[in-house]
Amino acid sequence: MKAVVYEKPFSVTVRDVDDPRIQHPNDVLVRVTSTAICGSDLHMYEGRTAAESGIVFGHENLGIIEEVGNGVTSLSKGDRVVMPFNVACGFCKNCLAGKTGFCLTVNPGFAGGAYGYVAMGPYKGGQAELLRVPFADFNCLKLPPGTEFETDFVLLADIFPTGYHGCELAQVIPGESVAVFGAGPVGLMAAYSALLRGASKVFSVDRVPERLAKAEEIGAIPIDFTAGDPAEQIREQTAGEGTDKGVDAVGYQAQAHDASHEEPAVVLNALVATVRPTGMLGVPGLYVPSDPGGPDEHAKHGQLLVSIGKMFEKGQQMGTGQCNVKRYNRQLRDLIIAGRAKPSFVVSHELPLDQAPQAYEKFDQRIEGYTKVVLHPGHALAA
Repeated sequence: MKAVVYEKPFSVTVRDVDDPRIQHPNDVLVRVTSTAICGSDLHMYEGRTAAESGIVFGHENLGIIEEVGNGVTSLSKGDRVVMPFNVACGFCKNCLAGKTGFCLTVNPGFAGGAYGYVAMGPYKGGQAELLRVPFADFNCLKLPPGTEFETDFVLLADIFPTGYHGCELAQVIPGESVAVFGAGPVGLMAAYSALLRGASKVFSVDRVPERLAKAEEIGAIPIDFTAGDPAEQIREQTAGEGTDKGVDAVGYQAQAHDASHEEPAVVLNALVATVRPTGMLGVPGLYVPSDPGGPDEHAKHGQLLVSIGKMFEKGQQMGTGQCNVKRYNRQLRDLIIAGRAKPSFVVSHELPLDQAPQAYEKFDQRIEGYTKVVLHPGHALAA
């Protein structure tokens, strides 16, 4: 099959790799119809992880089941399904508690597994024509047959639940004000989710005009952090108090306020400054224990200078960690079907699989309007 394979920093290629096969009675094989490029993929693409040549990328995957293991009970060939980026067993202590992003079974010695991602287990990614899904009864979410809502549904694999998770970590409730730092795909999903949850006022902080315009389109208040301290800008619009809640949808590659260099803790510290005393911070933005490209030795080892004293003084609380997608994906699917949510507004490009190298390059450089890319492997077959 054809797949997107990592070669070296800033280089991926589409080439033939071995087809996946059923390895366990609980496996299914899915013919991928849509698979998205994630900002997390860019961390590997840029050489900011320990990723080695040969990894098949892709953890946001949707498709049609083509082969079913003889131990699978709830799925059939021809079912249309979307898979959480988390690979999970469904029966370990964390899965039973709903913490499927921290499964203790699928990646021995580590809490959590994922498709096509460094250190997250032996699971090949789905930026390919076929994908093996383990523990398929648990990991596959059935979708209505056909092609309706295709670009909405593929976002159920990661960014829509992850944005919603940021609001859950911050415990956003109706009527509250929320500051979301980052207006990339996850940040836009967090702002969108805050509005779905009934927030009275949502601020979206970024520096890219297209992203800020998109945030304004969905009803958020755009804040350009290059125009001045974002915390000060937001306090001016909240009677000096700050917001009730805050979400970090940026992570460890955050840019300094003048956008001249990386400053890994700048968003965390800006949130501490932005959110009112006793407010909550939700941090779904990715932070890593090792960053080869970190701007200093501490950052290279995941050690950041965070204003914990100010956070303590203000009595704030923080929730962190990657999204437990299965906690949210069924309900979010039903919001899409009911017409109450349309997350595909973030998708800027839909391309055949063989255009992945160009898409990675343009998405990484944030040029030509590339904000969220969905690849369709079937288009490459037809070409």
